[in-house]
Amino acid sequence: MTSEERGSGGGASGRDRVRRLDPATVDRIAAGEVVTRPARVVGELIDNALDAGASRVDVAVDGDGTDRIRVADDGRGMSREDARIAVERHATSKLAPDGDPVGVDSLGFRGEALAAIAEAARVELVTSDGDAIGTRVVVDATASDIDSDDPTVTDAGRARGTTVVVEDLFATRPARRESLAGSAAEFARISSLVTDYALANPHVAFTLDHDGSRTLSTPGAGITEALLGAYDHETASRSTAIAASVEIATTGGASVPVDVSGALAYPSVTRSSRDHVRVSVNGRPVRNNRIAAAVRTGYGRLLPDGREPVAAVDVSLPPARVDPNVHPAKREVGLRDADAVADAVESVVADALTGADLRRKAEVDTGIEGELEPVGGDAGERPAPFADAEPIGTFRDLYLLVEAGDELLVIDGHAAHERVNYERLTRAFDGEAVPTAPLDPPATVSLAADEAAAAEAHVDALATLGFETVPFGGGTVRLRTVPAPFGRTADADAFRDALATLSGGESSRDARETLLADLACHPSLKRGDVGTLDAGELRTLLDRLGECDRPYACPHGRPTVLSVDEATFAAGFGRER
Repeated sequence: MTSEERGSGGGASGRDRVRRLDPATVDRIAAGEVVTRPARVVGELIDNALDAGASRVDVAVDGDGTDRIRVADDGRGMSREDARIAVERHATSKLAPDGDPVGVDSLGFRGEALAAIAEAARVELVTSDGDAIGTRVVVDATASDIDSDDPTVTDAGRARGTTVVVEDLFATRPARRESLAGSAAEFARISSLVTDYALANPHVAFTLDHDGSRTLSTPGAGITEALLGAYDHETASRSTAIAASVEIATTGGASVPVDVSGALAYPSVTRSSRDHVRVSVNGRPVRNNRIAAAVRTGYGRLLPDGREPVAAVDVSLPPARVDPNVHPAKREVGLRDADAVADAVESVVADALTGADLRRKAEVDTGIEGELEPVGGDAGERPAPFADAEPIGTFRDLYLLVEAGDELLVIDGHAAHERVNYERLTRAFDGEAVPTAPLDPPATVSLAADEAAAAEAHVDALATLGFETVPFGGGTVRLRTVPAPFGRTADADAFRDALATLSGGESSRDARETLLADLACHPSLKRGDVGTLDAGELRTLLDRLGECDRPYACPHGRPTVLSVDEATFAAGFGRER
């Protein structure tokens, strides 16, 4: 084989040779790195608006976002020359030509966002820096008779600021368009992202419209008002704002300030998923498991078992301590001294919640009077596992101490009661739809913007679970029916839990089981309740647990019973038994 043949991969066509791509192909590949779905377009345009000093950002979306996205702001705007250059590859006002993206203090810094979007759609940019005549720039990658490298520039009338309209997204990339989820699911992503930005930047007013209907509105008047716009009155009124500065020691020995701000909903306002712990760094919404975990740890034992907090926490650091260039979507950032930053966040959250018992107080309905159907054959050949066990007390207002032969059993009272309730539910409704109760008048439930979008996407599955809903506008839905096992109607928390389960990708059948487990959890004994049970009630709970098919685990998979045999005590005390 000749060297020429080796260089061409041995083929006459030379298809395997390493070659430089032409600039147009490079642009299309780079565009695919930035513009992966409609929510990415929205995020890039919001970044630009905030970097321009906007005090108001209005987002409007048609369908799933591929038809039309419009983002308007009242920021500084651009001159005609800047507007013309802004749609070129790697043209930016946010980074010096030889600058280092590490330490940049803007949200959008790469300089390819507008150009990348223009490679996949028709883009119209209308902007004004305050001059009498503004500028309109149009780049149309969807029109074959227009050179997308030569944008159309004309006069336009506009107040100071910028409006970007993106139409026919992915028209030139049908495979990408077909790979998107349904319209409701894609809009739910957009809604969640805009909510993240609104809570990370509470002094900027945000609106979000979908198909002409307003789904989110925040006034830009602070974090409490932002919570009200993004969630509801209950969440906003039952929350506390935080604003603290903590000095941390860096690995180099220097001292660096960390500012932590945002809002923490009281532990009486919770969700079943972790999606509502919203974290941002220097105003940029990010995914950072370490900081999110620090927020949850800061709540300590105030949270009910199995529940997650609602919180919006922004961490402000010197730009040099943040690297936003570690993720193509800029949704993750690198932090120097990340552990020290997380410790600072945990301490601020804990301090804000210290000294107040914020848990919801309510009458406890133990629901352990009714017996389950006997387990085993007609002759009762399967003996109850706790028939010879005897409760002897409680510990820490949660655990039952039970003497059983040569063993000491320690039973988690909440987990045990949860198992009893769950098996009662599953046996009653095995193979049947969950019984429902009509609400007259229907109940109005306020949802976060992303929750409202998810409710629309999963309306049929929710109906299967017993929640018949209709949109009511303004981020609310009306519940016409709710699950009503044993006549106990589910509440708004159960509805949100079911919605979160479906949004997490579970089938309606799996969601039904999760719903039953959650419905079993809500009325179950909590810490502080077990210690109030008298001897007869402890005995009843133990008997009901013994009647279960799977008494040794709660419906969420946690153990219900631990045992310590007498030999362990004897060895510990140096006895021979």
